[in-house]
Amino acid sequence: MEHFSVLMSIYDREKPEYARECFESLLRQTVPADEWVVVEDGPLTPGLYSLLDEYQEKNPGLIRRIPLSENRGLGLALRAGVPECTFGLIARMDTDDIAREDRFEKELAEFEARPELDIVGSHILEFEGDRSNVISRRSVPLTHSGIVKYQKRRSAFNHGTVMFRKEAVLRAGNYEDCPLLEDDMLWVRMIMSGAYCANIDDCLVLFRTGRDMIVRRGGLDYFKKYRQGRKMILGTGFIGKRDYVFTCALQFIVAVLPGRTRRLLYKLFLRKKPGPQ
Repeated sequence: MEHFSVLMSIYDREKPEYARECFESLLRQTVPADEWVVVEDGPLTPGLYSLLDEYQEKNPGLIRRIPLSENRGLGLALRAGVPECTFGLIARMDTDDIAREDRFEKELAEFEARPELDIVGSHILEFEGDRSNVISRRSVPLTHSGIVKYQKRRSAFNHGTVMFRKEAVLRAGNYEDCPLLEDDMLWVRMIMSGAYCANIDDCLVLFRTGRDMIVRRGGLDYFKKYRQGRKMILGTGFIGKRDYVFTCALQFIVAVLPGRTRRLLYKLFLRKKPGPQ
């Protein structure tokens, strides 16, 4: 199978215990990565530095750290990390999520079976607290045409599940600073530059969620950032004004709701209950 890199960004608010769970899930892969590129998005806490030092020492030659002098945000941190990846395939991973042991094996098999692919992802299971407490599932479209249609109003990929071709990302202009929507902007630009897309009909990553995440998605400040990001996507020509107005109106309604009501709507309409595992 093809060699590949894992690309991660970590910043000072990450909890070392979450990052440890993430790293252990990467070490347990049936097909392990050839390297981890870890972008340090600004100065970290002593606990995070100690954790990274520990994993570097235990796994010589595996981890390449890219320190940034100040926090740039996820989009620009990943923008700095993509060119540093050695290999032609890059798997994204968020440092508070947990990869299923066969995640990389399944994604690499897709690239091997379908040479035209530029990006592949999967569904996710969302858990709260302990990884065994799975509360919801976020499903995404599977086919290229379905992804293109879905992407006009919602993200057609779960960011922390994707594996993509480095050349396709760079051809699309790499990540950029697009408030709250740096992943959506990249998917849009990749599609517009000719990338061929797919999702695997399986849940390959456990995504950490909770009350705090849903609370953060409320308030006028959040809405203003979201609207700015959607306006940038509108400027690409990928979406029309109808898509822009619809999504901004919906986000405004969600943003001004009380946190408890927002949490309820999130569970009822934006996620599905998980099936048997």
